Amino acid sequence: MNMEYFDYCAGLKMTSAKFDRLFGGPPRDPESPLTRREMNLACSLQEVTGEIMLRQARHVHAETGEEHLVLAGGVALNCVGNGRILREGPFREIWIQPAAGDAGGALGSALCAWYGYYGNPRSSARSSARSSAHSSAHSSEGTKDSQQGSFLGPSFDDDAIESVLKDLHAVYRSLPREDLLGAVADLIASEKVIGWFQGRMEFGPRALGARSIIGDARSRTMQSVMNLKIKFRESFRPFAPAVLQDHAAEFFDIESESPYMLLVAPVAKEKRLPLTREQQELFGIDRLNVPRSDIPAVTHIDYTARIQTVSRDDHPLYYDLIERFYRKTGCPVIINTSFNVRGEPIVCTPGEAWRCFMRTEMDYLVMGSFLLAKHEQAPLAADSDWKKEFALD
Repeated sequence: MNMEYFDYCAGLKMTSAKFDRLFGGPPRDPESPLTRREMNLACSLQEVTGEIMLRQARHVHAETGEEHLVLAGGVALNCVGNGRILREGPFREIWIQPAAGDAGGALGSALCAWYGYYGNPRSSARSSARSSAHSSAHSSEGTKDSQQGSFLGPSFDDDAIESVLKDLHAVYRSLPREDLLGAVADLIASEKVIGWFQGRMEFGPRALGARSIIGDARSRTMQSVMNLKIKFRESFRPFAPAVLQDHAAEFFDIESESPYMLLVAPVAKEKRLPLTREQQELFGIDRLNVPRSDIPAVTHIDYTARIQTVSRDDHPLYYDLIERFYRKTGCPVIINTSFNVRGEPIVCTPGEAWRCFMRTEMDYLVMGSFLLAKHEQAPLAADSDWKKEFALD
């Protein structure tokens, strides 16, 4: 890359004045109106990035003859590009490291020390990887890895959670597992927004059902509501669907697993809603706001979605929740977005989850066995004007 056009190494900003001159002006100010220029720039950058990723993949395949591709690094978080490699590339299967950004360097450092410094043999790892790879991602079996669904962070049992809730003077109910699942499925179906805090935290930038905000993907208003009232960011920002693995092909044109929410795939044609002639003439945000599928809250403007396939093996409680919602509604898909607001990291502890719940317009919070309703809680005392603490991400 010609670094004269970029300034992230020294200037703490992405592009330089030379980039601004080339593309007709400075970057858009956060929260200012979007114009055709910004939309065209974003679309063009994505198209070029996807083409570069695809050409690199084809080059690697031509040089190595391998059938399986592993991706890491920040660009491997580009789900649209990953989807192109899977659909248009020469590899039978791709696997993307779920913390494929700077945080993933921790894994590389550990592996380097384990094999390079301590000299441990690689034979068992290679054998395991080879065995895993040959259970093709294009089969119903999928490919399992050793990252345990990327649930590698800390967890908090009911005793720890209840201790925090008592200290906070929260109002809560403790429910048996089946009652909790039924209650939450009913709340999702009634278009309530729920903070979901369960088990070990995810490793990586995607919430995968441990520290998530969830809602009804069938809702025509949920995308805007969750963006403006929960995430406090632009209303057009997309959300991801979490879909039961064994029903994914019914709603999306995908044959492989996508457990880490790192692949974009088309929504199945039979689930799409055709646009009228008047709707086709709309542009930008106006066109984006037109429902385009049976699951409009997670469908992009081009009829695609960034998919998380959920298996019972990786996350049994989350799977059973979606399965309960499916039994109630006939829809095996819910919205899953990270449990945080703009600019803030994903919540880790019960106290952080409580604060995020209370500072937003989330309707309910589920932590462990406990269910909390917002309308039953006393307002936060002496809270700061916290929206000014975080810039748009």
